[in-house]
Amino acid sequence: MQLTFYKYQGTGNDFIILDNQEGNIYLTSEQINFLCNRKFGIGADGLMLLNHSNEYDFEMVYYNADGKESTMCGNGGRCLVQFAMDIGIKKSQYHFKAIDGPHDAHFEKNGWVDLKMKKVDKIERYYGDFILDTGSPHYIKTVTDIANYEVFKEGRAIRFSKDFEDIGINVNFVEVTDEDTITVRTYERGVENETLSCGTGVTAAALVFAHNEAGFNRIEVNTLGGKLAVEFDKLDETFTNIWLCGPATFVFKGEIILHF
Repeated sequence: MQLTFYKYQGTGNDFIILDNQEGNIYLTSEQINFLCNRKFGIGADGLMLLNHSNEYDFEMVYYNADGKESTMCGNGGRCLVQFAMDIGIKKSQYHFKAIDGPHDAHFEKNGWVDLKMKKVDKIERYYGDFILDTGSPHYIKTVTDIANYEVFKEGRAIRFSKDFEDIGINVNFVEVTDEDTITVRTYERGVENETLSCGTGVTAAALVFAHNEAGFNRIEVNTLGGKLAVEFDKLDETFTNIWLCGPATFVFKGEIILHF
């Protein structure tokens, strides 16, 4: 099987994208895992299909690097919007379907892609840390000296701990720079390693560290792969109008032959 693929990245969170509007691409978990392998395949944190939809501009189907279909990917969604624009699906406002429901998106004047995320009704406390779902499940832990923190070791320990080992959880370590800026490093399930950025994780971290007062908030976020921002409205413990904002960049296009 010969595939034409496109490589995109959003603050270093990188993805293989396949145009499947004709619906003729069928890949096994083993094939997806091979394509995402950085030694033997193309290399990526995940793979996405852009599928045709009668009700939406397109449908997003996302797979982790382990080859399994996964929950929502924020940076992936932003990259898929950029890909849609690049292949001729040009809109002033995008409306697409993902596994966690419909999403809106648009471009800022600076070229950033802003993606509307799902509403969040609650943040749970967990032994002094936090758990919430922003389209994917996330664990949030405050740390100091994040640049030297052992993200892989500590993240893996939490992800495979008794409470989370069955379905997994993404683990985010957060250092607060000031009241409007945080730094986030994430251990991602499915990749089973630290990634340079995680969109749903950045969103989750920003909500946890939001100001206590109600109303509009904007949190600037530093990741190993670059800068993002999260905007939202807060009322008590409910977060609405959540937007993940940041760059989404085409890297290269290529062809690969799958022999299995």
